[in-house]
Amino acid sequence: MKKIFTLIGVSVLAFTLVSCGEAKTKKIKIGVSIPAADHGWTGGVVYSAEMAEDKIEAANPNYEIIISTARDATEQVNKIENLLVQGIKALVVLPQEPGPLTNICEVAKKQGVFLVTVDRGLDKPIQDVYVAGDNAGFGRVAAQALASTLNGKGDVLVMEGIPCVVNSERVEAFKTEIAKYPDIAVLESQSAYWDTEKGLKLMENFLQKYPKIDAVWVGDDDVLIGALKALEESKRKDVKLMLGGGGAKAIVKRVLDNDPIVRMTVTYPPKMIEVGINSAIAGLENGGKAKVPEIVISSEVVTPQNAEKYYFPDSIY
Repeated sequence: MKKIFTLIGVSVLAFTLVSCGEAKTKKIKIGVSIPAADHGWTGGVVYSAEMAEDKIEAANPNYEIIISTARDATEQVNKIENLLVQGIKALVVLPQEPGPLTNICEVAKKQGVFLVTVDRGLDKPIQDVYVAGDNAGFGRVAAQALASTLNGKGDVLVMEGIPCVVNSERVEAFKTEIAKYPDIAVLESQSAYWDTEKGLKLMENFLQKYPKIDAVWVGDDDVLIGALKALEESKRKDVKLMLGGGGAKAIVKRVLDNDPIVRMTVTYPPKMIEVGINSAIAGLENGGKAKVPEIVISSEVVTPQNAEKYYFPDSIY
């Protein structure tokens, strides 16, 4: 009987030690909710998030990063609900759409979750930290680069993105900057919806409508791929510059190779997800209070001189 009690005691002690060990090593979970890679830039976001997960977990072994991708707003809401069930302490979210995501983010906040929104805001400013690209700067530096390449004169066309705040900020800043050059005329501005096929069709329309085009501000590298195909098929030689944006691998490679039409592009860094995760950790370490409530990441012009710095051959974007 004494042996049995001894064995039971040892078992209880072992269980207690394991349980205590688990308690000590239990990791703080951070959920990351982002769109699926259905577009060049979102592909870059997913790739950047996965790279950031490895790097941040290695630097912060007491944290676990859980990445969740979604094809639409409904799926994103469902997957955030799942993250909340898993007991996340912080949520980094790039909303598919502000409206549907606002409610679930409010639920997260009520549960005490530290909230970081990235790129796009919600319908209510309930986040602890907002991380974004400089959309006005994106349009402004594109206009400056285009005007410089044209020596301040020429006929220009604009391909806009999806009608939304991000697009409006970019386009308004571009047009405001271009207005400083009286010898540059913006012939037309139409939406290509950040879509390659729509970029192809819109460029075909532009080429049929305008006998002289000096430059096109496309503003998105996915759209640029379609627009370039239309230009190449037309055999037109008057277009001096087609300027995209986002820093897609294929476009950066053309810049690196001194392409005569794609001379430059403008960055809109996918690494903002990494910045968002680090901001969440900083907030949790600071007792749930944001150290910096708003972080804006500047856009930069990629040229043949600095393109190598922005070219990542292993990236899916």
